[in-house]
Order: sequence, then structure tokens, then C-alpha cells
Amino acid sequence: MKTVVEARKIKKVYGLKGTVFPVLHGIDLNVQEGEFVGIMGPSGSGKTTLLNILATIDQPTSGHIVIDGENILNMNEEQLSAFRRNKLGFIFQDYNLLDTLTVKENILLPLAIAKMHVSELERRVDEIADKFGIRPILEKYPYQISGGQKQRTAASRAIISNPRLILADEPTGALDSKSAADLLESLKSLNEQDKATIFMVTHDAFAASYCKRVLFIKDGNIFTELVKGNTSRKDFFKKILDVLNMLGGSASDII
Repeated sequence: MKTVVEARKIKKVYGLKGTVFPVLHGIDLNVQEGEFVGIMGPSGSGKTTLLNILATIDQPTSGHIVIDGENILNMNEEQLSAFRRNKLGFIFQDYNLLDTLTVKENILLPLAIAKMHVSELERRVDEIADKFGIRPILEKYPYQISGGQKQRTAASRAIISNPRLILADEPTGALDSKSAADLLESLKSLNEQDKATIFMVTHDAFAASYCKRVLFIKDGNIFTELVKGNTSRKDFFKKILDVLNMLGGSASDII
């Protein structure tokens, strides 16, 4: 199985006028092709910082990161921009949709500068719209659809370019329970059927139970990990709650 993400000794330190705030203390991480990995931990543990570093939004203070065989820390801004466009897909809690574009146009946005034939664009949109159940809203605008539909639109946009890695930052954070479950089922299907590699930060044990593996970060270090294996999602959910309790909180306050 191919390694999509290889991160070694990732450290991140923020400094302000001589005061140093260490956030990550030497994280080692591997993500294999076709994995669905969740990241959990208390507020301030460093999980979002880690996601941002892997997303090339932030840079580590030190360390080594290879994504899909490319060392992202050796790239200039132009190379990073192309890398994000060609290799990464992003799903954010606040959707980041453009209100002046229809759902369909938002989904196609990452391919706007690609010289792709119209028929291929249409084929991809049709395929993804069916996968996420949003065909009836393709011609609507973001202000005309629900939060759950917005997030499924955002997820569709994230995968339209067939990225090597999908990075999801609290994707269910703004959704009601039904919309969250619908989105998670779609991501699970995407992972299992299309072998998409997904890396998701979440505070929600229910969302994490859809993952194949969950890493728990505490004080900038990996505290432990759980692998789902043949465990039922219900039993995996219980195991996740047990670890969260060990970390010193409940499912509702581990953010």
C-alpha cells in the first residue's frame, strides 16, 4: 500500500517578543492510500495546527513532510499553489462557497483553470452529484440551500479534481445531526468505494467513529491511536469516548 503522507519530527513553535509557545513537539505520522484518519484532542492540543501544516497553509518550525512523494517544505509559493490545486482537496466547517455562483459552478471551481473538455466536466459533476445526492440543487445558489446541502457541495468541490489527499476541518461542526450523518455516510462511501484518502480533524466522537483510524493529540504529542479494524461503528464509538475520558473531558467539551 502506498504512503500518501509521511511526516517526521514535526515541530511548531510560535513566538512573540521573546516569548515562545510550542504547539507541536515532534509529531511522527504516516497516512496510507485509502485510509480515513481522524484527529482528535483537547482545545489547544495542536490538531488544527497539524492539519494546516499538512494542508500547506502553515509551515512547521522544523521537520520533514512528504505528500504523494513530494517534499512540500522544499516548494516555493508558486509550486505550493499548484500542489494544492492538483493534489489536495479541502472541506471546511464554514463551507467557503461563493454566493454569486450556482452549486454546479462552485463544484467546478477547482477545474476552472484546467483545460478540460466540457463533456468531461459534465461527466464529473454528474457522477459527484449522484454520489452526494445533490443533483436537484445544482442550479441553485448557496443562499437557497440548507447547511447540509452546502457542506455536501463543499465536499463535492473537494473531490472534483480527484485529489490524492482530502483534508477536512470539523466538516460536521455547523451541521444538525441528520445532515452530519448524511455527510459522514457520503465520505465513508467515498473512502470505501473510491479509495479516497481522507484526513479529518473533529471534536465529535460520532464523526470520528466513521474513520478507520483515530489519532489523539494531547499537548502537542500523539497520546494514542485507535484502529477500527473489524469493530462495529457502535463499539468503535464507545472506544473513542473512553479515550476522550482519559484525556480529561467528554465528547461535548473535547474541542
